[in-house]
Amino acid sequence: MKVVILAGGLGTRISEESHLKPKPMIEIGGKPILWHIMKEYSHYGFNDFIICCGYKQHKIKEWFADYYLYNSDVTFDFTNNNSMTVHNNVAEPWKVTIVDTGLNTMTGGRVKRVQKFIGDETFMLTYGDGVSDVNIKKLLEYHRSHGKVATITTVNLDQRFGVLDITEDNKITSFREKDSADGSRINGGYMVLEPEIFDWIDGDETVFEKKPLETAAEKGELMAYIHEGYWQCMDTKREMDRLNDLWDSGNPPWKTWE
Repeated sequence: MKVVILAGGLGTRISEESHLKPKPMIEIGGKPILWHIMKEYSHYGFNDFIICCGYKQHKIKEWFADYYLYNSDVTFDFTNNNSMTVHNNVAEPWKVTIVDTGLNTMTGGRVKRVQKFIGDETFMLTYGDGVSDVNIKKLLEYHRSHGKVATITTVNLDQRFGVLDITEDNKITSFREKDSADGSRINGGYMVLEPEIFDWIDGDETVFEKKPLETAAEKGELMAYIHEGYWQCMDTKREMDRLNDLWDSGNPPWKTWE
């Protein structure tokens, strides 16, 4: 099953770092947050990734092109025909398709642009700037159990996001703006989607969190996977520092892999 990661935004709220690189390439513990997200999916056996790029997309392509160099010991021998020897080659069991989905394309448009790489299959979708300890195997099992078009992982966190109205049987009935008195759950990414979702994406101007998910909710085709564990986005430098501190502590709560 393919995992689509949205990695094309400008990251304006964390401009101290994102003026040099895309936000998903900002490092936590010396590795891009994108790597942390992929490691979690890989831990559960999902290794086929499609990365939707835009802003400074060449940085993402260059990092993956040189991945084994970054993570292995290397000998450069300039006395012997400028040869290079890689020692203890470190590689991941990943297939990574990196797609330039446009500089100003909205989230829904980015998903639509990679439809040809997904085909007529169930797929996963998440954001390239948030980590979690969500059990992805159980998430997929839940999605398959209800037979609806879309499942999104929901978290209860006091942040700057629209909130979800959820029924007792975990059906999402609407999206709306958050107000100061709200304790409702928010969209934490980590979604599982059926290919029918593409029918509700018009083009580059479509915001995925608007028409596609709102349509799914109106049709009774959007379900919530309730996650009570750890989740954290990296929207500001303060959040980046918090994630780095947790990594440096030796026990980051999103690290499910060995």
